[in-house]
Amino acid sequence: MSTFIRDFIEREKMNRRNFLLASAAGMGSLVIPSAFGFDRARAQLVDPQIAWSYRDRASPYWLAIVSGGETFVESIGRPRDSLVNLINEGSSEKSLADIVSFLQATGGNCAIACDANDSPNARPIVEAVAAAGAYISTIWNKTDDLHPWDFGDNYVSHMTWSDLKPSEDLARALFDAMGGEGGVVHIGGIPANNPAIERLQGLRNALVDYPNIELLDAQPGDWDTQKAADVMSQFLTRYGDQIKGVHCANDVMAYGALEAMRAEGISGIPVTAYDGNPEAVDLVMKGDLLGTCFTNPHWGGGITAALAYHAAIGTFKPSEEPPEHREFYGPTILITQADAENFKKEFIDATPTYDWTDFWGPTNGQIQYPASN
Repeated sequence: MSTFIRDFIEREKMNRRNFLLASAAGMGSLVIPSAFGFDRARAQLVDPQIAWSYRDRASPYWLAIVSGGETFVESIGRPRDSLVNLINEGSSEKSLADIVSFLQATGGNCAIACDANDSPNARPIVEAVAAAGAYISTIWNKTDDLHPWDFGDNYVSHMTWSDLKPSEDLARALFDAMGGEGGVVHIGGIPANNPAIERLQGLRNALVDYPNIELLDAQPGDWDTQKAADVMSQFLTRYGDQIKGVHCANDVMAYGALEAMRAEGISGIPVTAYDGNPEAVDLVMKGDLLGTCFTNPHWGGGITAALAYHAAIGTFKPSEEPPEHREFYGPTILITQADAENFKKEFIDATPTYDWTDFWGPTNGQIQYPASN
């Protein structure tokens, strides 16, 4: 196995340690003023600053997201480093505080692309942005009762990915690799995250057709490699050779699972992942991972920033768009050993060129909610 997994874990540890030191110094504290000082919502902005609010730089997924955002700002004649990075390190409190500070610093003359870190955090972020007369597009995490059209034009759009079917397909491939029987464990994301919920449910959906597969345990790894390694070590202690397969909710947690098994001298247990990061695709090609799922984060990062920016300057008016242009699913591609090499050539060895004004080209339709919503 490549040593990159151990190097990756060390980088994550260092990033986490730096964040904790910053928080101890008061940099992560949340101070929200009672009023933003804005008394009007502007129809359009002039030369707004652009920011991406996201989790961390340790993850190849978020690096791809930001790379897309930087490519977009280049397309409008700005330098890549003009994109403001608001890195929350997995803290919803810091996510909101950083956005409030950015709104104050720019006087609301800004466009923000954002993953709120967890679903409940999306509402206060959106409310702060709308109150400031700024514009925001979100991805992945929001509650089902929060909708862009409830905020006029300022909440431009929300994109998520329909993880149920891809996660179910990966689970079926995993169960087939297990010979249709034995115990499986699941390492999930932050429990309140929409993708974490759907990826576990996809696994459960697949279990219906595999009566001889038993879900031994499902525990959160919080999208973190080291925590996933710890969870996998606990699974190995508790269940031992009952474990015949591992279903992970993202790539970097799969790295942790592989490292935990390597430390115990265990090999040959099939593992699935999610995100389609370059390292994960290499592991699929080598056979260390059974499969992963690509959500095209480069495009997602660029188009989310593009939507917020173009709405802010008045290129289009969000409130005049149909619902499927306000809430929509992003693209997904399943990657197995059979197609990993071709995928790598198309999406990793070469970055496709995108038209950042084709806002909804690769999307997969309007987000669907449970009937109660």
